[in-house]
Amino acid sequence: MLSVTRIGLAPVLGYLIIEEDFNIALGVFALAGLTDLLDGFIARNWANQKSALGSALDPLADKILISILYVSLTYADLIPVPLTYMIISRDVMLIAAVFYIRYRTLPTPRTLSKYFNPCYATARLKPTFISKVNTAVQLILVAASLAAPVFNYADSIYLQILWCLTAFTTAASAYSYYHYGRKTVQVIKGR
Repeated sequence: MLSVTRIGLAPVLGYLIIEEDFNIALGVFALAGLTDLLDGFIARNWANQKSALGSALDPLADKILISILYVSLTYADLIPVPLTYMIISRDVMLIAAVFYIRYRTLPTPRTLSKYFNPCYATARLKPTFISKVNTAVQLILVAASLAAPVFNYADSIYLQILWCLTAFTTAASAYSYYHYGRKTVQVIKGR
C-alpha cells in the first residue's frame, strides 16, 4: 500500500514542479520519502508484512518516482538535461537487464503468467555499494533542487558540484553492474 501511494504521488510531484509550486512539491516529496522509509521499516521488522508483490513494487515505485522527478526538474531548468538523460539511461538498462534475467531464470515452460507473476521469484538483484551511494546522492540532488527555488540558491556552485557528483556516481554505478554482472544476481534455486 505504501509503494502504491508513492507511485500515486509521483505524477502529483511532477505536476507541482512543472507548475513551479516548489513549496508544496517539497512537502509532497518529504511525504513520498516518509512512505519509503516506513515501507522499509515495516518490511524489516514485521516478517508477516513482507510480500513478493511488495518487494517488486518497492523498487518500481522508486524508479517511477526518481524518473518523474528528474524529468520534471529538468523541465523546470533545475537539473541539466545531460544528467537526467544519463540517470534515465542507466535505469532503462538496469530494467532491461532485470527483464532478461527474469526470462533466463524462469524454468520451462516459460509462460507470460509465470513471467509477470511477482509471487514467483526466480532471482534477486543485490545492489552494489556504489549503487546504494548513487541512490542516496540522486535523492539528495532532488531534495536540494526542489529546495533551491524555495530558499533562493538555484545558481549555487554547490548545486553544480552536486550535479557532477551525481553524474560520477551514476556512471560508476552503471559500470559496477556491468563489471560485476553475475555477482550482483542471486538465482533462487528450487523454483
